[in-house]
Amino acid sequence: MLFQPAIIALLLAAGLAVVMLAGVAPFAIQVIRHWDINSGSERQLALERRTYLFSTLLTFVLVAQLAALLLFVFNADRLSVMFVGAMCAVGTLNVNGWGFPSLITQMAVFFLAAMWLAINHVDTLARDYPLVRIKYALLLLLLPVLASSFWLELQYFLGLKANVITSCCGSMFSEEAKTIAAEASGLEPEPALWLFYAGMVAAIATPLWHWRLGSRISGYLTALTSGAGFVAAITGVLSFISLYIYEHPHHHCPFCILKPEYDYQGYWLYIPLFIATAAGLGAGAMQPFARSPSLASIVPRVSSRLAGLAVGGYILFTALATWFVLSSNLILIEH
Repeated sequence: MLFQPAIIALLLAAGLAVVMLAGVAPFAIQVIRHWDINSGSERQLALERRTYLFSTLLTFVLVAQLAALLLFVFNADRLSVMFVGAMCAVGTLNVNGWGFPSLITQMAVFFLAAMWLAINHVDTLARDYPLVRIKYALLLLLLPVLASSFWLELQYFLGLKANVITSCCGSMFSEEAKTIAAEASGLEPEPALWLFYAGMVAAIATPLWHWRLGSRISGYLTALTSGAGFVAAITGVLSFISLYIYEHPHHHCPFCILKPEYDYQGYWLYIPLFIATAAGLGAGAMQPFARSPSLASIVPRVSSRLAGLAVGGYILFTALATWFVLSSNLILIEH
């Protein structure tokens, strides 16, 4: 299994990220201890030259981690045909105990990398680079998360055995299963629908407010409602949106909608959802630094753009979800 092209690409991307951050760690400690933009010393000049190079390389590495999440899910779905009992990515992820932990850490890396990239971007726009120490300290905190993700991914791929009989989405998302996903799947359609649209209204209205005002409070609230909107969106997919797509009252799987027989509708839902959530979290992540004199005008401007991206992503996600529900032949709620 390790010689599948997608698996090789995923392991290379994750391994490169860990090696890169581990290699940068000693330099990050030097920056945290010795960085002084007002100094003209030889050491400061050397730090400045190297930080430009490392920041650029780290940007490419972390952007690759954003794309890796999409490739990971696509690969899990594509490999489902190789395992007995697997109908979609759920079956592939259930082949061993490392599949879903690996997916969850990949998602954590996605959002953490997006927030670091947002902070790094505003720092590069300022004349005095006021966040250099902070962003390199954050890299040291990000390193164990990336290392854990790589280790889980490696264990998962090493444990893929074609002779394993796996379980699939029918058992995982049934009402009898004792999981959070099963609890979300078991919500009644009507309250789930109200919860979903309430979450989407908040996730759209708050970043729209921040886009217009650019205040710190609205920035923090944008991050908060983006996170809550993500949870509401996934709950909505599990509880009723997937049912309308499958036109089946008991099929709650959030992964089967990625398959070609359902016209890849899952990708149309998840891509704008993840982009919108990452943009909202990024807008909130930079708010603590808005008081810095050189960032006073930069943070509101950049965070407002991210808020606009979040608004667009959530509107697209909500519109598509609504269209899938209205165009379905399934009737779950009668009035």
